[in-house]
Amino acid sequence: MTEPSPAVAAAIEGELRLLDPVVRESAAILAAMLHPDFREIGTSGRLWDRDTIIEALTVPAPGAPRPGPLTASRMHGEQLADDLVHLTFDTETGGLRSHRSSLWRLTGTGWRLYFHQATPFIDDPFAEV
Repeated sequence: MTEPSPAVAAAIEGELRLLDPVVRESAAILAAMLHPDFREIGTSGRLWDRDTIIEALTVPAPGAPRPGPLTASRMHGEQLADDLVHLTFDTETGGLRSHRSSLWRLTGTGWRLYFHQATPFIDDPFAEV
C-alpha cells in the first residue's frame, strides 16, 4: 500500500481530529477547522451551515444527550486538485453506522473542511466478504 500524499494525509489528520469529542465541543477549534463556506448534509438529511453546526455541537439543547464517541474505519482519500481532497470513510457510534464523504480545501490558513455528508446504513453492500 502506498503512502497518501501530504494533502491526503493532512485531510485525514483533520477528519480524525473532528471525531475527537474535545474538538467537537470547542467552538474555537471548530471555527478554525471548518471552511467559511462549510456545508453539511447530516445523517438525518438536515442541511447545516458552518454557524449552525458549530452551535449544535457546542451548545446542545437542554436535556439533549451528548453524542458518544465516533469510531472511523475504511478511510480513503484522493487528491482531486492541488487544493482539494476527497475523503470517504465509515463511522459507528452507539450502533449507528454511516458512510461519510468529505471535501477538504486548502486555504491560506491550511486545510479546512468544506463539505461533509453522512448517510446511515444497516447492511453494507460494499463490505468485504
